[in-house]
Amino acid sequence: MNKKYILSGLFFILSVFTTLFAQTKVSGIVVDKSNQPVPFANIVFKGSNMGVMSNEDGRFYIESPSTYTTLLVTSVGFSDTEITLDKAVNYNFKVLLKDMEELKEVVIYSGKTSKKNNPALDILRKIWERKRKNGLYQFDYYQMEKYEKVEFDMNTIDSAFMKNKIFKGMEFVFKHIDTSRVTGKTYLPIFINESLMEVYGNNKTNKVKEQLKANKNSGFSDNQQILSFIKDLYSNYDIYNNHLTFFDKSFTSPLSKTGIDVYSYVLRDSAFIDKKWCYNILFYPRRKNELTFKGDFWVNDTTFAIKKINMAVTKSANINWVKDIYIEQEFEVENDSVFLLTRDHMMSDFALNKKDESKGVYGKRTTLYQNHKFNVEKPAAFYKEEVNYIDNEVYNRSEKYWDDNRFENLNKDEKGIYKMLDTLQTVKKFKQLYNLVSILGSGYVQFGHFDYGPIFSTFGYNEVEGIRIRTGGRTYFGPNDTWRLQGYTAYGFDDHKFKYGLSGKWMVDKKNRIIISGGNRRDVEQIGASLTTTNDVLGRSFASSSLVSTGNNGKLTNINLSNLSVEIEPVKNLMFQMGFSYRTLESASDTFKLDYYTDASQTTTRSDVKQSEVNLQVELAPNRKMIGYGVERSTVDSPFSRFYINYSHGFKGLFDSDFKYDKLQLYYRQPIIIGPLGRTNLTLELGKTFGTIPLGLMSVIPGNQSYSSIENTFNNLNFYEFVADQYATLQWEHNFGGRVFSRIPFMRKLNWREIIGAKAVYGTISDASRAINASGLVYAAPEDVYWEYSAGIGNIFKVFRIDFTWRGNYLNTPDTQKFSVKGSFGFYF
Repeated sequence: MNKKYILSGLFFILSVFTTLFAQTKVSGIVVDKSNQPVPFANIVFKGSNMGVMSNEDGRFYIESPSTYTTLLVTSVGFSDTEITLDKAVNYNFKVLLKDMEELKEVVIYSGKTSKKNNPALDILRKIWERKRKNGLYQFDYYQMEKYEKVEFDMNTIDSAFMKNKIFKGMEFVFKHIDTSRVTGKTYLPIFINESLMEVYGNNKTNKVKEQLKANKNSGFSDNQQILSFIKDLYSNYDIYNNHLTFFDKSFTSPLSKTGIDVYSYVLRDSAFIDKKWCYNILFYPRRKNELTFKGDFWVNDTTFAIKKINMAVTKSANINWVKDIYIEQEFEVENDSVFLLTRDHMMSDFALNKKDESKGVYGKRTTLYQNHKFNVEKPAAFYKEEVNYIDNEVYNRSEKYWDDNRFENLNKDEKGIYKMLDTLQTVKKFKQLYNLVSILGSGYVQFGHFDYGPIFSTFGYNEVEGIRIRTGGRTYFGPNDTWRLQGYTAYGFDDHKFKYGLSGKWMVDKKNRIIISGGNRRDVEQIGASLTTTNDVLGRSFASSSLVSTGNNGKLTNINLSNLSVEIEPVKNLMFQMGFSYRTLESASDTFKLDYYTDASQTTTRSDVKQSEVNLQVELAPNRKMIGYGVERSTVDSPFSRFYINYSHGFKGLFDSDFKYDKLQLYYRQPIIIGPLGRTNLTLELGKTFGTIPLGLMSVIPGNQSYSSIENTFNNLNFYEFVADQYATLQWEHNFGGRVFSRIPFMRKLNWREIIGAKAVYGTISDASRAINASGLVYAAPEDVYWEYSAGIGNIFKVFRIDFTWRGNYLNTPDTQKFSVKGSFGFYF
């Protein structure tokens, strides 16, 4: 069909919907006399306070439920322009702005505004002085009611999309199409979640507690990946902070004290708003590709508190999968001087690319606040976070309850989402599509209450097993299961042996998350793949299951591991675990031995190790966010610090155990977001074994003989190149997030991200442990501090990262890797 007719048909459909849902809609582009786009122009309906701003390409979209006949377009350096609207719906307007001929006493700023003699900056400095004296910060204690609505919508719906065969049998969903007031794109609601909460805050201790009173959603309420994604949208932000974090990226706030260096500011207007005289300040980025916003705000002339702010992430910002982020906040005046946040709206447009015509998904969150109370003190114990609390009653509130308690009524579209999705989930084809997405996201295929997988572990290869196939599964009744069984079996085509693993977990106390677990595994493993180890019976080293590796990876071990443990989480994100394990170790290859001497004369050797061990673990992970309340939970992918300590005691003689020892291990990881300079990760590991141990129980400094970058390994070390019974490692990596490349013109559009790092390890081996070594492996410990450094490029094609690593010392050891190139795939924002 001719594209012209398709486009005409699409406009006809859009016109029908705009007649139903809004009275006035306009889209177009603002240009100057040279036909060049005018970015950041202000577009309003004349006689209203409803306005938008053109983007970097001069394009805009504005809509209103009321009828307006005149559009007013203004921009610094140009004459004000009025456009007459002949009809309610107007698309593809071209607005020509003329240069201002008479400046008179008006000061005009264009391009990069001056940092001197700029009245906007004088106002900004007063905002900095008062920002901790405004709003909720004026009181020691506060409480308020909060209503939050999160919605996901498919956008850029056109006639060709609706006619796609994939939607056969589901055409009824397109009856719910509407048009975004922010972007002007058509969209189809696919998910909605509503929450009512009571919020309590203590400014003395910076503690905040939210009590959920009601929750309602439609769509995919049991999908862990979607719930995790939603929880990321819930990240809190304060516009007064210097930096605002969205999707693990740190954006410079327009109210930041460093904003002068990255934004241009223009004092554009002043007016009464709710009987308060306010200034209107426009802001936009000085440079492209940085994590910044464009927009404007109204600020009071006496308290210098923000009354209203609108801001959008610039299209050139170096962030993946997100085309737009748009934020609106409104503040109301209480007691003549206190400005309180009453409405917070955030919309994100997720898409594969940033082209205007690309299809994507809107994520919209609207939060409303009301009924504020101040200086009602609560005891410190009141703010203690519940570890594993779930009140099923809050998820089953009646329709009357919601009608009586919503802060604002749902519109026609939002009401229709609940009914549409209930119907949609009865359609067989939709179930098939949903199941496919769930499989790719979780790695499991669901059959009733049994999940087959993980499918991504089906194939592997190493020199002992050759090609390896694996099959397994787990019980699954829902995300909040209080018990779970998991198992697998595997077969190696070279060693002709079957392997297996079986484990079970049972949560006996939900409040404190008391979990009993146990299991058994017989498999082939690369036991030198990490320093800080666990006794997870279903864990497996990537080093022994990768498809491709460099050099020889035959230094593998047959392991038979059984364990029983109990864990408790009495305080949120603080976990204690005590466990007992029994394992046997023996070499899986004729070319590799774990032999040790059993007598002082060094005449008798053994090749296997039998060991009983008890261990106590403590883990602290402040600010970690979790999804679900079951025996297994998912972690939200947001930066949090992690502290882990493990004490182990090895018994001699218990179940024929061979060695007595004590082992202490510590792991600490700290992510640090350094504003616009990117993110640093610091990792420290310490360990010491007290007692005499053989190679099988030694701490092996983890090498990496794969072609992939593996966290907490040394890229230029081979397996077993260094061993130790006491060690200390420090790893540092910094991701600049593209800040350097964005300053290089020919690299700016690539959106690559520069990464640098360094790793170092120190270790020793006791004389007693050296004396019993009969493995044939010459022990080498990094007593002179082995180190390596790296430089990498991330975000290549948005999914690939490449790292170049140089060895700093120990350059003359056999089979030395002085330089390596490794890559990895992943989805990055």
